[in-house]
Amino acid sequence: MTSPNPLRDPEDRRLPRIAGPSGLVLFGVTGDLARKKVMPAIYDLANRGLLPPGFSLVGFARRDWADQDFAQIVHDAVKEHARTEFREEVWKQLAEGFRFVPGDFSDDAAFDQLRRTIEELDQARGTAGNHAFYLSIPPKFFGDVVQQLEEHGLSEGRDGSWRRVVVEKPFGHDLESARELNDALNKVFPSGSVFRIDHYLGKETVQNILALRFANAMFEPIWNANYVDHVQITMAEDIGIGGRAGYYDGIGAARDVIQNHLLQLMALVAMEEPPDFEATALRIEKQKLLGAVSLPPRLDLTTARGQYVEGWSGGVKVAGFHDEEGIPKSSTTETYAAITLHVDNRRWAGVPFYLRHGKRLGRRVTEVAVVFKRAPHLPFHASATEELTQNALVIRIQPDEGLTVRFGSKVPGTSMEIRDVTMDFAYGGSFTESSPEAYERLILDVLLGDPPLFPRHEEVELSWQILDPILDHWARQDARGKARPDDYEAGTWGPASADAMLARDGRTWRRP
Repeated sequence: MTSPNPLRDPEDRRLPRIAGPSGLVLFGVTGDLARKKVMPAIYDLANRGLLPPGFSLVGFARRDWADQDFAQIVHDAVKEHARTEFREEVWKQLAEGFRFVPGDFSDDAAFDQLRRTIEELDQARGTAGNHAFYLSIPPKFFGDVVQQLEEHGLSEGRDGSWRRVVVEKPFGHDLESARELNDALNKVFPSGSVFRIDHYLGKETVQNILALRFANAMFEPIWNANYVDHVQITMAEDIGIGGRAGYYDGIGAARDVIQNHLLQLMALVAMEEPPDFEATALRIEKQKLLGAVSLPPRLDLTTARGQYVEGWSGGVKVAGFHDEEGIPKSSTTETYAAITLHVDNRRWAGVPFYLRHGKRLGRRVTEVAVVFKRAPHLPFHASATEELTQNALVIRIQPDEGLTVRFGSKVPGTSMEIRDVTMDFAYGGSFTESSPEAYERLILDVLLGDPPLFPRHEEVELSWQILDPILDHWARQDARGKARPDDYEAGTWGPASADAMLARDGRTWRRP
């Protein structure tokens, strides 16, 4: 084992955290996620000096490739998608640790070769037996792969070394399947060695929710039902399903995004202050919040779903969902979902949380809008406040990361007229260093064994407990033929039923 650096003070924030000797085994190297996110993030980490010199990347796939073929695949992905500039000396050192193992998930010989490859890297590259297994594959194969890792002696570290497994969403398609998935993983890897990636939690602006709330004295006193009218959490995409019909049909907007990304955002926005930023403390507060979430009694009035039909998006005529290749005309899979949730605790009693996600909407944006109650008394003439709405604090997650505060101000002139104005903070304008990609932070955290940003299986199961009754309600409607997802034109902001859902409460959706 390497001895600690006597010149490095763990409290010194000027020095970045650098991963120790380690390697990553990537299953599913031919997929979009590996090519567009994981491989570029590994290069960007190396380029920033955050990976050890001997870091190694092993690809595993059903391809007849040699090591240099795999290196070329990584090279092309990095050139196209990396955030940082391409430097030949960084690439050369990184590429020396590339290995490829051909085979499928039932191939014992392939996993034997994987074990030998890892042992060779420990000797040749000094990875010290520390390896993470990244499962960038469909969840139905998770159990097969971890079982093979166990059978071939790959799941347990020896002599103080570690082994970890990384899994991508979706974590099941309902509560029962999520529990089966968790059982399969926990039989092989202890819970502290299982990292469930929700890439939204790696975004700087998501982590800034915690900084905003708990590092400032001005927000927390009004962060409750006495002052907050409602909260809107939006993730809008301007793209359609692309070539993902095989994955998306039967999954839909609620399972794909609301169950994980949006409920995690809600937990961070609404949870109580943890005693510290350690993983256990954060997890306990998030679990308490998710455990307090309740559904309204009338799901027919407090949820909405839709499917996009042909329309104009980005100045281009685009096809509707049922015209996408691989989607049957009878599909009732929603491409838009909006739900109403409540939190049964003292802080949030009576405050609705509106969560929505859709494809082919007006623009790509993710934001959290905390909308405050109106002032209890306005000593102005009614005509003076005609253009004054409610104060709002909007946390922009993407694409223009930052914060907007909306408040009323007098219009210059001789008469008293009050109108909404905004005050903006933009990450790009306030900090010289650009925000790292979420996958950079998350992969580095896996190698460091630092789990604050990774949801544990308890959070996953609580999220499904919230969403399952809504999915069951929609399934019953489909079975009876009583209702189908409503149509909405591509390039608009969703179906009319979603607007009606808020209108029943006397509210409207914020236009991002």
